[in-house]
Amino acid sequence: MARVGLTTDRLVRAGAELADEVGFEQVTASELARRFDVKVASLYSHVKNSQDLRTRIALFALEELADLAADAVAGRAGKDALAAFANVYRDYEHDHPGRAAAARMRLDPGAAAASAGVRHAQLTRAILRGYDLTEPDATHAVRLLGSVFHGYSSLESAGGFSHSAPDSEETWHRILDALDSLLRNWPTEPTS
Repeated sequence: MARVGLTTDRLVRAGAELADEVGFEQVTASELARRFDVKVASLYSHVKNSQDLRTRIALFALEELADLAADAVAGRAGKDALAAFANVYRDYEHDHPGRAAAARMRLDPGAAAASAGVRHAQLTRAILRGYDLTEPDATHAVRLLGSVFHGYSSLESAGGFSHSAPDSEETWHRILDALDSLLRNWPTEPTS
């Protein structure tokens, strides 16, 4: 019988908070059970094991991040949409480092296809429509943007840019300017 007050949603949200506190890889059913002052077996009515818990946290983080990104880009186009979208990813990494790590978790193909990861790709492609990119260049651009947003935010959060001038905020704005310029002037022929 499930312990009163424990629900899958409550456990996943608590797991997401725990991930932000201790790191996503440190989240386990045992650690979460300690947070609720229950035995691990009490969680098994809601999650199968620690891997299932981490997968559910990843799905939660993807959904939360997609909702934030959709709200940020609504009614925007071009560089304004690009910057709003990028800032959501950067802010999420700073505010929720464990959840951001969860959102990058490799999911099995079925879970990935049913996740909000699909919405992330759709939002990115919607932004790119303002730059008139066709396939396969649109896919290349989606990958480039994801790499830059996640990479820069991860390095910045880890303190990678805190040791020298200029300030990372200035660099971030320069990167967004450069991305906008690149997207408006995307190379038409691949280089070898």
